[in-house]
Amino acid sequence: MLVAANLRPAVVAVSPLLDEITRDEGYSSAMAGMLTTLPVLFFGLVSPLAPPLAARFGIERTVFGSLLLLIVGSLLRLIPDTACLFLGSAVVGIAIGICNVVLPALIKRDFAHRSGLMTGLYSMTLSGGAAVAVGVIVPINHAFDGNWRMSLASWAILAVITACCWLPQLTRHRPETVARRGSLYRNPIAWAITIFMAAQSLIFYTFSAWLPTYLISEGHTAAAAGTVLAIGQTVALFASLIAPIIAGRFADQRVITLVAVAFTAVGLTGLLTIGHVPVLWTILTLVGPGSSISLVLLFMVLRSSSPQQTGQVSGMSQSIGYVLAALGPFVTGALHDLTGSWTIALGMLGIPVVVQALSAWWAARDVKMDEYSH
Repeated sequence: MLVAANLRPAVVAVSPLLDEITRDEGYSSAMAGMLTTLPVLFFGLVSPLAPPLAARFGIERTVFGSLLLLIVGSLLRLIPDTACLFLGSAVVGIAIGICNVVLPALIKRDFAHRSGLMTGLYSMTLSGGAAVAVGVIVPINHAFDGNWRMSLASWAILAVITACCWLPQLTRHRPETVARRGSLYRNPIAWAITIFMAAQSLIFYTFSAWLPTYLISEGHTAAAAGTVLAIGQTVALFASLIAPIIAGRFADQRVITLVAVAFTAVGLTGLLTIGHVPVLWTILTLVGPGSSISLVLLFMVLRSSSPQQTGQVSGMSQSIGYVLAALGPFVTGALHDLTGSWTIALGMLGIPVVVQALSAWWAARDVKMDEYSH
């Protein structure tokens, strides 16, 4: 859980400062969107490397190496250079992307008898780290007199603490075997999980990246916009804990999954059409991804038959899913540049909402991937 707490702050803490970064550096909306997109893109690009790394070095050592890389990436953002800012964001994405893949396999290996509870605790900590980050980053930035580079780099402290706490795990080195039962790229259940992962990630990262900027354009202060996002993230935190615990009690998870998707649809529609009480609409919108991230992690565990297969589907779904999700913030920023309308730009999130609902029909079914092996 302490490792999980590191897997979102260095990414989502950028969005409440994005308006200030854009102003200081002279970026366009598309360029600013790329800054938030880059880590998510590398989540996907490095995901196929995670299972072989875990097989070679063991999950424990792979996680430790990723934490060290996260520290390096965070500190690179201190250097007053655009290239280092983007390079640091990429390195942060590489470090987090590896942990994203191997931790579900760890749950399958060590906590298979309590997969719903442990998946809920893990995903709750992911959401909690994100909520804390967006809630405190503006006050941290004020404490550093507006030095947003120092503010972003400050998350390296949490990674240092976690790496120190993880050291005893290195004595429990357990090399993982790599299962080769057939390609999951021909498995419809694996693809349904992958598409579900891509859709919910695209919604979460795009909405989190641009909500503060949208609210600022509607007349809210940066601090108020960050607070609205933090409140939404906090409620999503509890949704991410509760959803898999409830879902894990049922063989078929389609009903609870479709309810989660419906929350996103209602919240997004209310925010862009009614506009009043943005906290309510933000909460509803983020309850969907908050529940969905824990549900898709649960699907990886329940639909697989071994820790190795869990690692395989985790790598596949996060590789393709995050690469597709990375397009969201950039395309949304480009749409705003083109149309001048945040309503149109953010309204396009309705497309992945529909895709997520359709993929849930297969991903949440009571079925094992082995039943569709080739």
